[in-house]
Amino acid sequence: MRGGVRGVFRVERRKLAAQLATRVLALVCLVGPFAFAAILNVQNGTPADTLLGVWVHSSGFAISLVVLGFAGAWGFPLVVGVLAGDMFSSEDRYGTWKTVLTRSCSRRDMFAGKLLAAMTFSLGLVALTALSSLLAGLLLVGDQSLVGLGGAVLSPGHCLILVLASWLVSVLPVLAFTSLAVLFSVATRNGIVGVLGTGLVALVTQLLDLIGKGVLVHMLLIGSAFDGWQGLFTTHPFYGPLAVESIVSVGWIVACLGASWLILRRRDFAGTPATGRPGWIRPVRVVAVFLVVIALLAIASNWGPVGVTRARLRGSLTPTFNNVALLQQRLLGRKVRAGAKLNIVTTCFRRTSTQQGPGDWTCTLDVFIPTLGENPFQQAPVTYDVSVQSDGCYKAESPPAFVGQQTIRDTQKHQVVNPLFVIYGCFDTL
Repeated sequence: MRGGVRGVFRVERRKLAAQLATRVLALVCLVGPFAFAAILNVQNGTPADTLLGVWVHSSGFAISLVVLGFAGAWGFPLVVGVLAGDMFSSEDRYGTWKTVLTRSCSRRDMFAGKLLAAMTFSLGLVALTALSSLLAGLLLVGDQSLVGLGGAVLSPGHCLILVLASWLVSVLPVLAFTSLAVLFSVATRNGIVGVLGTGLVALVTQLLDLIGKGVLVHMLLIGSAFDGWQGLFTTHPFYGPLAVESIVSVGWIVACLGASWLILRRRDFAGTPATGRPGWIRPVRVVAVFLVVIALLAIASNWGPVGVTRARLRGSLTPTFNNVALLQQRLLGRKVRAGAKLNIVTTCFRRTSTQQGPGDWTCTLDVFIPTLGENPFQQAPVTYDVSVQSDGCYKAESPPAFVGQQTIRDTQKHQVVNPLFVIYGCFDTL
């Protein structure tokens, strides 16, 4: 780094560290996971709608992964908006551009130094959240094994490596949202838009994930890479979506930073600042363009190959059910040989005319149990209501009449989670 960039970085680093908002965010990232784990310890409920949420009382690694899921969907976009959304627009608000650029440093130094400070603090808060959530889970719950997204039991050492890798995966989308906040700050010259813009984009991303059956738009969304860690926890890990979404995040970073620098380089700071009351024409145009873009993305969400299909769901749910069913039998004290497989016939369908795409599915698994006598097999059907997301991850629930209550007693008379009560799984959508 040249001296000018180093000087800007030092000043911006001190400014961010001195702000109350930054200190509050650091405190939330540090204390929040401990508070979350402590609240779960004093109540019986679980965030079952979140991937692996039913296991938060059984393994501390599930605590860290649930925190990662929430932070990727909502937390990090809001955090980087507060850090970087007002970094450039504050110079416009206080009218300090001329002073800084004529007496201190060049535009290039100013841009690079501010950007480096924003990304440094963003990554620092990510690391703080990762460390805090992992410690909270291990200290308040324990380092027990975790049932993965394929129904297989993952050892503590394996879980630790996968959890650290999952948090590492979130670095690129965090930098992408930071770059987007910088673009909002430079382009709009408005701190409110810069701070709240990334949160609004995260909200739109969540809404677009609920519609459309194509994978093209879903993987091009800026927050898609936050879900890349899910493929690491399956019985047979897949890395295709993770690789694509990481490349998409890099593309967002390059595009946002390139547009920000182009706008800043062409701005005229030497002229007389415009006076007068701001009108409503520009905000109305911005809102209109934003709504048009959302509508186009909603229409395009059906383009490209279909990621969620009946065959892929059936091919993932069948072996996952096999694994958790055998795990339940072991917990109940029954002998199950290693690598045993049940005779299962799975049928999945939707109550709509379109038998593909994310949404609510119903799957019936007919388990054929060997018996003695004239009838060699006894058929035991189990029906699950399956909620499938656009990224190929799903949650399957069945009434207690089929699979029993949420908790069962193991061979040591301890209350443990019934593996069949809620089944989590993921499959490759590419």
